[in-house]
Amino acid sequence: MSGIDTILNNSLNAINNSGLFEEKDATSIFDALSNQQEGMENLSNQFLQTGIDQYLNEEYEKAAKSFEAAINLAPYSDYNIESSKYLVQTYLKLEETDKAIETYQAAIQRNPNDDTLRSSLGQLFYSEERYDEAAKQYRDAVQVNPSATNRYSYGEALIKVGNYGEAEYQFNQVKRLDPESYAGDYGLGKMYAQDEQYDRAIEHFERALKLQPDFYDAMAEIGFTYADMGEIEKARGIEADLGDLDKDLAATLKYYINEEEPPQIAFALANSSFPYTATKGYLVSNIDSYLENAGAEKSMTMEFLFTKDMDRASVENIFNWSISRASSNNIAETYNFGDTIPETEVSLNPYPDYVLYDEDTLTATVGFTIRQNETADGTIDPSHIVFKFDGEDIYGVPMDENGDEFSGFSRTG
Repeated sequence: MSGIDTILNNSLNAINNSGLFEEKDATSIFDALSNQQEGMENLSNQFLQTGIDQYLNEEYEKAAKSFEAAINLAPYSDYNIESSKYLVQTYLKLEETDKAIETYQAAIQRNPNDDTLRSSLGQLFYSEERYDEAAKQYRDAVQVNPSATNRYSYGEALIKVGNYGEAEYQFNQVKRLDPESYAGDYGLGKMYAQDEQYDRAIEHFERALKLQPDFYDAMAEIGFTYADMGEIEKARGIEADLGDLDKDLAATLKYYINEEEPPQIAFALANSSFPYTATKGYLVSNIDSYLENAGAEKSMTMEFLFTKDMDRASVENIFNWSISRASSNNIAETYNFGDTIPETEVSLNPYPDYVLYDEDTLTATVGFTIRQNETADGTIDPSHIVFKFDGEDIYGVPMDENGDEFSGFSRTG
């Protein structure tokens, strides 16, 4: 039998063998019960202190048993809530989340009017991404104690479950209860950003900053919001400002912007075998001597550099690419400079034969075939052949419409 079990066994035997109910006088019985209760609370407190020492020494298995004993010995003592919270933290260290939740639930049953237990359980559910359950616990905490803190936590959970109307109400109540605090505006900013009301979000983040100029989280949120809006330059400006104020937040914002920024085709590599800089009327036979033969075919490549890490499957899907002749209201950017296309002009297939993506260099090699005509005098305008990509990066972000294609004349489309 362990030391804890021995103490528990002895303490229970003390109750059973006390002769308590042999007392004839009711007052004496009451006094004996009171003394017995006080003794149990003292013993419970001893287990609590022992558990704390064990927890600090990282003896979590032992600490859990001590905290359990402290609760069981005096479940309604003044130390009960503290013991329950320590036990929860110990279970979390042991990665026994279900037991931690059960501990909170049992403590709430014993202490239904303690809002801190409900909000703590809500926080645990929130950390586990169980947002519906978190919202319920925060709501119950608000019903017990409608404080600004509880209302703010409830609002955060409501954002996660998409109940923006109720979240807005809770954050406005925070502003009413604590008008000098930035919390209400910060919560409203996050809610509006999540609801894609970006201008209103920025407005509230700026109000939060006005109330607390060194609350740099609000500044970072403005950067996140600009990134969500596709205002990448403005987001980068916020990132630069944060760099001198909070390097960790600046790094987080930078990573977020990198995720949200749409990818582009940066340029074509010079080692592409297709002569993409050649102008109209270029003889197909000039590309390779083999193409001097009527009907001859030759494999060509174009190599493109992307501005971001791309999704391999998306890049290598040939149907995400297209090969076409340039068209534009600007004659200079139009195939053959807008002149009538001669009968000697050859065409390329609208899709490549294959595409290979190199994750290390962020480059795509687009392979396609060019075919000489039957009279061996084929011509082409390589500089106005447009290579367009409609795929996405590794974060699922689609291509920037201002950088999703390339031609030798315009370089980007």
